[in-house]
Amino acid sequence: MEINQSTSSKLKLDFKDAKYATGRRKTSIAKVWLKKGTGKIYVNGKNLDDYFTRATHKMQILRPFEIINQSTEYDVRSQVVGGGHTGQAGALVHGISRALLQFDENLKPTLRKEKLTTRDSRSVERKKPGRAKARRSYQFSKR
Repeated sequence: MEINQSTSSKLKLDFKDAKYATGRRKTSIAKVWLKKGTGKIYVNGKNLDDYFTRATHKMQILRPFEIINQSTEYDVRSQVVGGGHTGQAGALVHGISRALLQFDENLKPTLRKEKLTTRDSRSVERKKPGRAKARRSYQFSKR
């Protein structure tokens, strides 16, 4: 049984002169490499449309570029681990925003006003003993 080499090999992209940044959200971590290019976005070796199927996630990821009016100026290569798709999309936005600041420091007030450079520290609250969930208690029976 032979394995097709073209599909199993990783996507080869030239990101030698790229800027690197890390983004985090919930339990997801995104490593982002950003360089001047044509607007291609790759996540874990796949195209953005192949990795994220929901339109809301795609819109969320493209938001930093739309805010600075440069949606086709940069190429993005990213490695995302942990969490679900929503957390990964949020981590990717955080990483892209931080990498954009390395290209142009003048973008900081614009991205900061939209709260894209700040790490969203909200995460799931842990379950406590004697409770059904984090805050929900078990059903009380009077009799």
